[in-house]
Amino acid sequence: MSGINHEALEHALNMLPDRYRGPAGVVGVVKDGEVIARRAWGFADMERRLPMTTASRLPICSISKHMTCALLLDMFDGPEALDPLLPELLPSFEGPLPRVADLCHNQSGLRDYWALTVLQGAAPEAVFTEEDGLRLLSQARSGHFAPGMAYSYSNGNFRLLAELIRRASGRDFGELLRERIFGPAGMTGAVLAPDTRERLDGVIGFEGNDTVGFLPAKSGIFWFGDAGISASLDDMLAWERHIDATRNDPKSLYNRISVPVCFADGKPASYGYGIRREPLAGYDITSHGGGLRGFCSYRMHIASERLSIVVIFNHEASAMRAAWSLMEAALGCRIGEDAVPAEGWSGLWLDDAQGLYLRTEEQKDGVRLNYATAPSLCTPVADGVLRARDIVLRRDGERLLMERPGENLSVEAKPVAPVEWADGAGIAGSYVSDEIGAKLKIEARDGAAYVGFEGMLGLGPVESMYPLADDLWVITTRRSMDAAPPGDWTVQIRRGSSGEVSGLTLGCWLARNIEYRRI
Repeated sequence: MSGINHEALEHALNMLPDRYRGPAGVVGVVKDGEVIARRAWGFADMERRLPMTTASRLPICSISKHMTCALLLDMFDGPEALDPLLPELLPSFEGPLPRVADLCHNQSGLRDYWALTVLQGAAPEAVFTEEDGLRLLSQARSGHFAPGMAYSYSNGNFRLLAELIRRASGRDFGELLRERIFGPAGMTGAVLAPDTRERLDGVIGFEGNDTVGFLPAKSGIFWFGDAGISASLDDMLAWERHIDATRNDPKSLYNRISVPVCFADGKPASYGYGIRREPLAGYDITSHGGGLRGFCSYRMHIASERLSIVVIFNHEASAMRAAWSLMEAALGCRIGEDAVPAEGWSGLWLDDAQGLYLRTEEQKDGVRLNYATAPSLCTPVADGVLRARDIVLRRDGERLLMERPGENLSVEAKPVAPVEWADGAGIAGSYVSDEIGAKLKIEARDGAAYVGFEGMLGLGPVESMYPLADDLWVITTRRSMDAAPPGDWTVQIRRGSSGEVSGLTLGCWLARNIEYRRI
């Protein structure tokens, strides 16, 4: 067990407001069961000049997921106890259903329902009710991989878990959290606040940055299980102290949700029961982050050092990076590799199996990989090998090989020739997806292409569409109902034997390989 560099930690804490600029933030550090740092700076509401405090409740967003799983294990012998109830929630699913354990570990293969709201015509600030959530989840006919075989982040997994717990117990989900999670941990202010329009303690989230300014963020989604808990810094530090106090009890909830999990083929998985497990700077950590429009949160626990760090912002700077900086200061470690330039890596590729494009771009500090929801910076670590967080890139002739072991995913991507421009008039028209019961319309206007989505949530805003290669396009979704938007959608145009457009395949990292036919 290491000691703490208190002087370095104090300096790192002092630097947070400048390095992660925004209206306000809270941060706390627990060591050996005691709070050694507690900070709250800035304003919960800038217009009303309401100060942020350690007692101000903020949405912790997806950090809620591991508490949902802890509640499940506290109430039932194991996830399998709820398996018989799952078919009722997925009545349209074809093929083997995922297990409830697959939901807990993000191994269900179900497409993320917040990503699907874009395809269902949602406006980013529209109201999305509890009933909307269940209806959208119930429409699933398939997943984008077989249950248990891989990892894919899916908020709907945990929304289903909460619904299963509620139906099996006949109890209100918020009451169960208060009774079995918040109460024993001493989280006296924590509540389930599923309606994001509700602003507890006057706290407002802000969009923007220090360059363009900050505006109050608007959200109308209703969520629980996947998120929905609001808690103060004091509440979250009580939770971390509770984790430490029960560290030697193998039956404690945090120890139970921290056990190693595997994929169906026996390979180890880095995500399970709503928390991520990974090595970081030589330490094994458990962690999770979260986001809602206007908020960003992150908590991490290093069991070997009895050290926990919590960071929450009411803006969208990286709470994870902020927490990492405190870990580096406290333990005198360093996260990440030295920046090294790489040559011969820039290119455009297509992952046929996932239906997603990849772009690699050489930069002075490594290679930028665009593939999943956010770009990754890959650094050369050996001859012909690049590495990033849980990513390994190699070249094999013209192909790009990518290993993502935490997701049990191996990718062989073929190169494609990029184009500067393509005429969208040839693909313009209306398309329908039988898989998700939604439509899209592509319009071409004087050399530019756009797409609009329509479905159970109405007519969504028009999105820009750009050509990548012949019959390969990208749709850029930077705003959606959820804080982390789907990002890039890959569009592959399908043609018949005579060359006419017959349909397209659309997918993003969170919702892959959705087929549309041309109307």
